[in-house]
Amino acid sequence: MLRSTLLRPARVLPASLARRPASTHAISNPTLVDIEKRWETMPPQEQAELWMSLRDRMKNNWSELTLAEKKASYWIAFGPHGPRALPPPGEGKKVFLYTMYGIVASAITFIAIRQFARPPPKTMTREWQEKTNEYLKEQKVEPITGISSEGYKGPGAIQSK
Repeated sequence: MLRSTLLRPARVLPASLARRPASTHAISNPTLVDIEKRWETMPPQEQAELWMSLRDRMKNNWSELTLAEKKASYWIAFGPHGPRALPPPGEGKKVFLYTMYGIVASAITFIAIRQFARPPPKTMTREWQEKTNEYLKEQKVEPITGISSEGYKGPGAIQSK
């Protein structure tokens, strides 16, 4: 396969197709007038054609571009359309309200779950934890740095208030 591609002569394109020259004529003013207002409503094919013709014009000397072409090129490249479009009015308020709805819904869910939950286990009472401390001291658990060491001042197993 490699040999056949090397032996086959390469296709030669006619000079007219090999390199398409950049457009040398100016784009008509009616096409570029109010491009800021018309751009969003233009069909994508027409947008692409206009951008390609402007791009071809920009390949030449920029001093040959008309002022309308320069403005249109800049606006198409950097204007507030597509992903750079300004947010619609009231969008901030809408985002805030939906965020608040989410917070309220999660708070209601949390409270409902806590209402129907079982009571805390008996090992979480203060009395149980104090007796656990006494048991740990009797058994001499962690005699070097823990609860059974001399001068220990920590809470031990007490977590509840």
